[in-house]
Amino acid sequence: MQTGAAFPDWHGTTILAVRKGGSTVIAGDGQVSMGQTVVKGNARKVRRLAGGKVVAGFAGATADAFTLIERLESKLEQYPEQLARACVDLAKDWRTDRYLRRLEAMLIAADANGIYTLSGVGDVLEPEFGVAAIGSGGSFALAAARALIDFDLTAEEIARRAMGIAAEICVYTNTSLTVETV
Repeated sequence: MQTGAAFPDWHGTTILAVRKGGSTVIAGDGQVSMGQTVVKGNARKVRRLAGGKVVAGFAGATADAFTLIERLESKLEQYPEQLARACVDLAKDWRTDRYLRRLEAMLIAADANGIYTLSGVGDVLEPEFGVAAIGSGGSFALAAARALIDFDLTAEEIARRAMGIAAEICVYTNTSLTVETV
């Protein structure tokens, strides 16, 4: 093995959150690619937390994302039914902790009251229009969902259609979806 060799170029996540009509949906595709090769088509990148009251989706390095999901679960135990506070506390730790600072992932977390996008630079962002997305195909899914949000569709219908559009455009996104609603 060559010293200083870079990790493989992993791609393949699209996570989309849509809030409409009192319902919040997070959808994630199942594709994981290494370079130009699809290595898995049915990965599950959306998880229920806090006894099913919170849904989180992740993009980035899988082990890093699982570490962050576990940390978010711990914060939710510390601050029950306070997702915003748990997210801010996690983002603070993520930015200041030497170990966490090296993690390469992003999260979207949602409960009955809000959607939050978390990044390793300390961001906790609540979307302006009830739609948030991350990952390789995130911008495609976000644009499609924003275009569909004013139509007579449920949050889940918007999420499924937007993810389908993203899969048609982004080679790192597929139509094998995990969809969770809170």
